Amino acid sequence: MTDRVLVAPDKFKGSLAAVDVAARVAGGLVRAGFAGEIAALPVADGGDGTVASAISAGYRRVELEVHGPTGKPVTASIALRDGTAVIEAAQACGLALLAPGEFAPLTATSHGVGELIQAATRMGATRVVLGVGGSATTDGGAGLLQALGARLTDAAGLPLPPGGAALNRLARIDLSRLKDLAGREFLLASDVDNPLLGPSGAAAVYGPQKGASLADVTLLEAGLTRWADLAEAAAAGSAAGLARDAPGAGAAGGLGFAALLFLGARMRPGIELLLEMVSFSRHLDGARLVITGEGSLDEQTLRGKAPAGVAWAAGAHDPPVPVVAVAGRCTLSPARLREAGIAAAYPLSDFEPDLDRCIADAGPLVERVAERIAADWLS
Repeated sequence: MTDRVLVAPDKFKGSLAAVDVAARVAGGLVRAGFAGEIAALPVADGGDGTVASAISAGYRRVELEVHGPTGKPVTASIALRDGTAVIEAAQACGLALLAPGEFAPLTATSHGVGELIQAATRMGATRVVLGVGGSATTDGGAGLLQALGARLTDAAGLPLPPGGAALNRLARIDLSRLKDLAGREFLLASDVDNPLLGPSGAAAVYGPQKGASLADVTLLEAGLTRWADLAEAAAAGSAAGLARDAPGAGAAGGLGFAALLFLGARMRPGIELLLEMVSFSRHLDGARLVITGEGSLDEQTLRGKAPAGVAWAAGAHDPPVPVVAVAGRCTLSPARLREAGIAAAYPLSDFEPDLDRCIADAGPLVERVAERIAADWLS
């Protein structure tokens, strides 16, 4: 039987997309003389790369123009197959859509995500998977709701401008024209379990990463609190009282809150959901080795990140398939790696200790690491 290796890495943030990591690993294996089958299946955990992963697994790419985080038009992709749509919030309201060094913590909007949901349901999607990592927003999903037809107004009856800061002026939520999405299933793919409010909430934890000052965080927290009060009142009769405190409500600047409350979304660990969508277990059949990875293998990896999810799935397969990981750096001990089901880690820093050069030359370094993996595991 032909030797078969499954290459299933996540992105190396800031240097290589997951699909590029997979291609470089495959190139290194071939250069080392491996003549078997190499199956590339890039993965993601709900953040950047989620749509690309679905497309690599056979979903159809659809490109759409929507409003970006600052209101300017951006081109976003969704993935479609058999009534399922995969939407990546970051493609419509992600930090990566802002100019280098630019932030918009008070005004960034999730409006474009609502436009993507509108488009997907018009195309016949009855199941929507929403990846919610990497957003630039802290608007509680208010923009998403506006794109779906809700009207948010201030005390004078004027439409509320975009962003989390404006939520402090919110006086009324009119849901009379909200798009009817009954009969559709919404799933939030995320490894974030933060509530909407408080010291572990969207503003306090993630606001500073999006450029918010301490004063901005206070303003955003107040706006989100007002938004939660009025939104839960407007949605009375559903699980309204539970939404702000639900795990994941704070995901994507509170977009999780709006999805849970108004779309009836269910939270699923991002990597678990993605592996299910791409039929990962089937791809494990006949594999001799799985090569996964991400930019940094650290304690966060063990809390639901892609490599840990891949390792768990490979270990649960019958028969189990051994897993090794490539990474820019690794701070986990061999014992911690084994606990996660990863037999060995191969950090690029072993070849290039200088961080800047490691990032700049990540592609060729991944190929060199793959050659070492071939020598250790496939000879």
